[in-house]
Amino acid sequence: MSNFFKLNKLILQIFFLYIVLLTGSSDSLEKYYRGDSVSNYFSGILSLQDNNYKKSYNFFKKLENLEDNHFEYSKSYLETLVNNSKINEAFKYSKKLQIKKMNFFQSDLVIISKYVKNKDFQKANNLLTTINKNNYTSLEELMNSIILNWVQVEKFNLNYYEANEKFKLISPQYENIKKINNIFLNCYFDTKNVEKEFQNLINDKTTDFSRYTFFYANYLYKKNLTKKASLILSEKLAKHPRNLLLNQLYSDIKLKKQNHLQNNFECRNVSNIIAELFYITANAFASQSFYSLSNFYINLAKYLNQNFYSYNTLLAENFVRIENYPNAKKIYLLLNNFGEYYSWHSSKQIALLDIDKFKIEKALKNLKKSYSNLNTPNVYQTYDFAQFLKNNEKFEQSIKFYSNVLQNIPKTHELYPRAKDGRGIAYEQIGNWAKAEKDFLDSLEAKPDQAYVINYLAYSWIEKGIKIEKSLEMLKKANKLRSNDGYITDSLGWALYKLKKYKEAKVYLKKAVQLMPSDPIVNDHFADILWMNGNKLQARYYWKYVLNLEETDMKLKKKINQKILNGPPSLN
Repeated sequence: MSNFFKLNKLILQIFFLYIVLLTGSSDSLEKYYRGDSVSNYFSGILSLQDNNYKKSYNFFKKLENLEDNHFEYSKSYLETLVNNSKINEAFKYSKKLQIKKMNFFQSDLVIISKYVKNKDFQKANNLLTTINKNNYTSLEELMNSIILNWVQVEKFNLNYYEANEKFKLISPQYENIKKINNIFLNCYFDTKNVEKEFQNLINDKTTDFSRYTFFYANYLYKKNLTKKASLILSEKLAKHPRNLLLNQLYSDIKLKKQNHLQNNFECRNVSNIIAELFYITANAFASQSFYSLSNFYINLAKYLNQNFYSYNTLLAENFVRIENYPNAKKIYLLLNNFGEYYSWHSSKQIALLDIDKFKIEKALKNLKKSYSNLNTPNVYQTYDFAQFLKNNEKFEQSIKFYSNVLQNIPKTHELYPRAKDGRGIAYEQIGNWAKAEKDFLDSLEAKPDQAYVINYLAYSWIEKGIKIEKSLEMLKKANKLRSNDGYITDSLGWALYKLKKYKEAKVYLKKAVQLMPSDPIVNDHFADILWMNGNKLQARYYWKYVLNLEETDMKLKKKINQKILNGPPSLN
């Protein structure tokens, strides 16, 4: 064992001893102060922090009864169990904590979830009404209150008015939560106002409640109002065309996919409603980058409603954000079972993960297969496929799919300028500048303030030695739109360089280097301007720096070696 690891182990042991002295009795000190206990405990904690739940579980399982001495262990171990989808094991552990009077909110929540899942509302009510909430946060108190209300709706067979009075007690600071609960309450009791309440929510101007269009359409479908459900979805998709959940439901209704339609969500099922509450909580934690805690609530949501595919999407996204790609891939693969929209989304994300692992050809093959399996690919799916091909240098193939998109949309469509730009880049890369230039100009005509399209076109003109003055004006506009973008700043400086405005060019090229210190082209340009301003020694320093950058290709290295000897080529 190296001295470094010996030192680290000693530090961990001292820290562990300190914890036990503070939280445990002297009788138990010897039991927990073993080197293997120390190692397993901290390895478990670190694995959990890295969101490697399998490893964390394996380390924690080697420890026994540490909860008697260390509260943080209990919390971490329970989180590990739930995030490994070991809900039954988490329930048993939570009951053990309860008996020892060492329970806390998350452990209470696991027990309650088990009771709700089993429709044992008597036990759920008993626990919810007797637990000590002194250490609960305001959010935890809110969740406790909402779950208790729904449990009592079921246990006591409350009518709408009795239930509504209970939910009115929710603090006004949680207005959006109150709105959502009101919707589910109306849906649960199938009130005469349910459709009006749904309409009010999904058309709310203060918050995007487009997700609840799903629950509205789902409600209508299960009332055999299929045409109305389709119309509601169609209207919302016109405003949110990429909404995955709505697209899949719309497709399932059209294709009469009964399995998906009947089992995804039921507002008469309290277990399903509480699962959605957990999803809302998980989404909130994910937005604050608390991914492990977010995953905890997602897994509870999945436990309560295992058929609702929506929960898997957020779980996979969380794994991607924490760079746990193997687990992300596993969750995305699950989505293949829930219809073509989720299957296509899954294939796209897996392809991106495979590319990150340099499995480009495999990724392309699988994505092509997934695209060909789509019944009728829409313009967004086709555009995404074209983008994937272009971004992975399959330029001629991408042109075909960009053209397909452009043939099926008007110039006013949001995809038109983006598809024109994408195809323009592909044409430029295969050497067809005439078509590329036209596509860039068409894109800017449709949407003039696209800083990156302006930059690509203007820089291309500069490199070709044409329309330099026009390029300069365009790049000044792009720079105003994106003043701290390194590429645009570099392009503006380079246009000034081409016009021999060396002092002015230096200002922008220096800033570009500061913004992108490891970019070969940007550093090469800065070296050129240093030379032209008489700083030849500094110029040679930057050129030598570029030669040592990994991203510098052989073509650029050859040019730089000539510059080191003779300086930049003449602009005459």
